[in-house]
Amino acid sequence: MDIGIVGAGIVGLAVAREVARTRGATVTVLDKEARVGAHQTGHNSGVVHAGIYYQPGSLKARLCREGVAMLRQYCAEHRIPYEEVGKLVVASTSAERPGLRRIADRARANGVPGIAELDALALREIEPHTVGVAAVHSPHTAIADFPAVARRLARDVQETGGSVLLSHPVRALRETAGGVEVLAGQRKLRFDRLIVCAGLGTDNVARMAGAAGDVRIVPFRGEYYALAGTAKDLVRGLIYPVPDPRYPFLGVHLTRRIDGEVLVGPNAVMALALEGYSWGDIDLTDLRRVLAWEGTRRLAATHWRTGVREVLGSMAKGHFLAAARRYVPALTRADLVRTAGGVRAQAVARDGSMLDDFAIDVHGRVVLVRNAPSPAATSSLAIARHIVGLASRLTI
Repeated sequence: MDIGIVGAGIVGLAVAREVARTRGATVTVLDKEARVGAHQTGHNSGVVHAGIYYQPGSLKARLCREGVAMLRQYCAEHRIPYEEVGKLVVASTSAERPGLRRIADRARANGVPGIAELDALALREIEPHTVGVAAVHSPHTAIADFPAVARRLARDVQETGGSVLLSHPVRALRETAGGVEVLAGQRKLRFDRLIVCAGLGTDNVARMAGAAGDVRIVPFRGEYYALAGTAKDLVRGLIYPVPDPRYPFLGVHLTRRIDGEVLVGPNAVMALALEGYSWGDIDLTDLRRVLAWEGTRRLAATHWRTGVREVLGSMAKGHFLAAARRYVPALTRADLVRTAGGVRAQAVARDGSMLDDFAIDVHGRVVLVRNAPSPAATSSLAIARHIVGLASRLTI
């Protein structure tokens, strides 16, 4: 069979590899960019999440735990950098202790190994320059080179006879009695089934498929600073705050990357374009569609105060410094240097709620990945197996 995949990010490429490897199908990956992993895959912090945050029993919790094991093995097989640096989730005040305890309980319920609850002295044995009243330590949380994983997945697809067609934007598609016809770039292609892993472009492809659905992608930009010079030595691994349970974002944290850099961030501001990596990136068509969605308006009506704080923080280096100094007080303003950020494709429902779990819909012969935010990169190989299982029951 001929299977088309829209999206050459880490999830789309993992799906393509899994289809070719387990179903023996001819696979074609389509992407509008000139390289693989150009958006969320190439702009994330590189953290391989262990599964400590997610609601036990959720798809996200299950696929994260399965995905960690699969990714670790895949990186070892292909000599892709992968390092277990460990994560501390730190309560900076006593008021955060109940939230920290919930994190520990969830982590154990999800089967995360090695979870330890630490007091103020014990956490400094892990991160000597970090302060807090208590912490949860996840020693097996790791960092990896996700763009390298994406490139290797693309090679896997090609080595099994598949194609990765870059600079081939999907312009139109039509479902027929016998399959799905796709206009990509200047080429007309026909597939028995189409699997859409388009991230920020999901809504555009869904509209072409006649499957607008009850959720829409709202782009949230995450901005970062990097630690300069010897300030990098103040952080050994990953230092995170206790997250606000109202939001699917984890708050400003300190993240050691596989290349040795240490990031401070991200915040979460609504971008002014689907690919709005800075305040200067504005697409009026994207913006009109996002603001026209009633879920966006209801989200703004409920959380406008938080939104205003995030926007003000985006314009103030001191916001990031203050957030980082709650945990590493030795940091100074000169230690923070602005660096590249990313845009998260966050699905928002009609009632204004932000989807937390992974969400996958089937519309005829088209499978749509509606929501695959963090930890999608961590979970990518497990997500691929899950999607192929779904599609198999629909006679791929």
